[in-house]
Amino acid sequence: MSTKKLELEAMSLDDLWSLHEEISGILSDRIKAEKQELEKRLAVLGGGMAALAETGGAGVSPTGKQRRKYPRVLPKYRNPQTSETWSGRGKQPRWLVAAMKSGRRIEEFRIGGAGPKLRQRA
Repeated sequence: MSTKKLELEAMSLDDLWSLHEEISGILSDRIKAEKQELEKRLAVLGGGMAALAETGGAGVSPTGKQRRKYPRVLPKYRNPQTSETWSGRGKQPRWLVAAMKSGRRIEEFRIGGAGPKLRQRA
C-alpha cells in the first residue's frame, strides 16, 4: 500500500484531478445501477409504492391494516395575533413556547374563558 501512496504523491495536480473525475464517474454509474437494482427488487416484493399510491397512503399503515379513526379534537388555545390554534395535544407550537418564555401563562391563550372549566357537583 505504501507504494500506491508514493505513486499518488508523485503525480501532478492535473493527473490527480483527472483520476478524481474518472473515479467519480465510475462511482456515479455504479450507484445508479445499484439504485435501479434496488427499485426492481422493491417492485417485486409487493408493489411497494404502487400499493400506497392507489390508496393515497391515507388510513393504511405499512402493515396493511386500516388506521383507527380518532375523534376530532377541538382547539383549546388560540394565538391572539394570528388566530392560530392548538388543541393541547402533541408538541406545543412555537408561538406558545415563545409567549410562555416571555412570562405569559398558558391560561391567557385558552379559548372560551380565562381558565379551565370546573365541573359542577350535583
